[in-house]
Formats: sequence, C-alpha cells, structure tokens
Amino acid sequence: NLTDADLSNANLTASQLPQVNLTRANLMNANLGKAKFTGMQAAGANLKNAKLNQADLSNANLQEADLSDADLESSNLKNANLAGANLIKANKKNANLDNANLENAKLTEATQKKQE
Repeated sequence: NLTDADLSNANLTASQLPQVNLTRANLMNANLGKAKFTGMQAAGANLKNAKLNQADLSNANLQEADLSDADLESSNLKNANLAGANLIKANKKNANLDNANLENAKLTEATQKKQE
C-alpha cells in the first residue's frame, strides 16, 4: 500500500505492480514507461509530467488524478476510470482508451492520434 507516498522523480521503468494502491501518491516527474500497473488504484494521485509511455494502466482507477503534461503515448488505458482527471496538455498519441471513463475529465490541449 503506497497511499500518499512521495515517489516524485522516481524511476519505475518496466516495473510490475498490478493492483498497487497509489491513492493520492505524488508521482510528479516519475518515469513509469513500460510499467505494468493493471488495476492500479490511484485516485487523486499527482502524475503531472510523468512518463507513462507504453505503460499498461488497463482497469486503473485514476479518478481525479492530475495527468497534466504526462506522456501517455502508446499506453493502455482500456477500461480505466479517468473521471474528473486532469489531462491538460497530456500526450495521448496512440493510447488505447477503449471503454475508458472520461466523464468530466479536463482534456484541453491534450493530443491523441490513432495509428493508421
């Protein structure tokens, strides 16, 4: 249980922490590229400017999380709960958002392009 943990600037590249509880944790500027966080609980977490490229965040609870300026390129957010999340200026290029809950999410200037 990493609730309220300060993991800012941490390098967790390719970590495998399925079902981890990061509720309200500070992961600002953390590198989580290629990590496997399926079913992660991270409601209210600070992921501002985090690197989450190619990460597996399927079924994650990111409700009210701050993902502003985060790099979500090619990440898997299938079935993720992003309700009320801040995705302002986040890079969602090629991210899988199938069945993700984006209700009331802030998406201003967020980029998303699907591979063709």
